[in-house]
Amino acid sequence: MNEKPKHFTLQGTWPWESKSATIGSEDFMNRVVVANDHGAVELAQTLIAHLKERGFEVNYLGVASADSVDYPDMAKEAATEYLSGGYAFGVLLCGTGIGISISANKVDGIRCALPQNSFAAEMARCHNDANFIAFGGRIDYPEDPVRMLDAYIDATFEGGRHQRRIDKMMGLQD
Repeated sequence: MNEKPKHFTLQGTWPWESKSATIGSEDFMNRVVVANDHGAVELAQTLIAHLKERGFEVNYLGVASADSVDYPDMAKEAATEYLSGGYAFGVLLCGTGIGISISANKVDGIRCALPQNSFAAEMARCHNDANFIAFGGRIDYPEDPVRMLDAYIDATFEGGRHQRRIDKMMGLQD
């Protein structure tokens, strides 16, 4: 489904999965926040183009040059923007994806996954209800990161026992 909602309020569901909302209504959101440092400029542009092809509106907070920036600053800016509301999810990128994902996970309310393949990307959504996904611009992935991003986007949070685990996970931030 290429049409996405504009906003949502229910935790644990993708906004476009709402049965009560209609496409094009104010109950839908299709916005994604993306940020990267200098180590992932090319991959960020690839993923942004793909997101736009899928119908997402991208709020790009990253850098488009090799000039050095600090990934914790990029993670904080993107996480803060996401938490302001109106976003389906976020994408973060740095050289390995490690530093920016760790940084994002320090922000209350953020669950950022760093998948190594499509299965892990799918499970990040199905089991962990990740609201951010991270990639490394200098990583030689065994499969196309675009395919991994699609697996994440197309997955559905399963709830149930996984929600209980997420509640415990998020309780660790207290």
